[in-house]
Amino acid sequence: MPVTALYPGTFDPVTNGHTDIVRRACRLFERVIVAVAANVDKRPLFDLDERVSMAREVLSEFPVVEVVGFDNLLVDFVQQQGATVIIRGIRAVSDFEYEFQMAGMNRQIAPDIETVFMVPAEQHAFISASLVKEIAHHGGEVAPFLDKRVVAALKKKIS
Repeated sequence: MPVTALYPGTFDPVTNGHTDIVRRACRLFERVIVAVAANVDKRPLFDLDERVSMAREVLSEFPVVEVVGFDNLLVDFVQQQGATVIIRGIRAVSDFEYEFQMAGMNRQIAPDIETVFMVPAEQHAFISASLVKEIAHHGGEVAPFLDKRVVAALKKKIS
């Protein structure tokens, strides 16, 4: 039976770590939905449409990937999309603690949805969008962490 997985996040901006998770998820699932959360509580640098557009550009090489924005409860969105798996990237133990709690809550709300934790490749394990934005704000080089199109968008947004 084909399995659809949904990879939610703020993707502000999409990083090479995110792309690594998507690349590997494509080997495991027949359809991967990258769900860009509006998440105004995090006060993203890029608006939702910009983040969706950047993710679509960067992830266009993956034919089984669809990028969509959302602003409702994650498990409701997962069900609306016909997915049965939530993908969560884990970089460190601190990520695991938070994600473990979220997975448990999601299971209580929607027991038919599974959460799968994926660890990025070692060269991407330290990358976070927040750190990348901080480096960019201080004039540092972010090219090793982002697709070149995202680098350009980030530099334009910050200047």
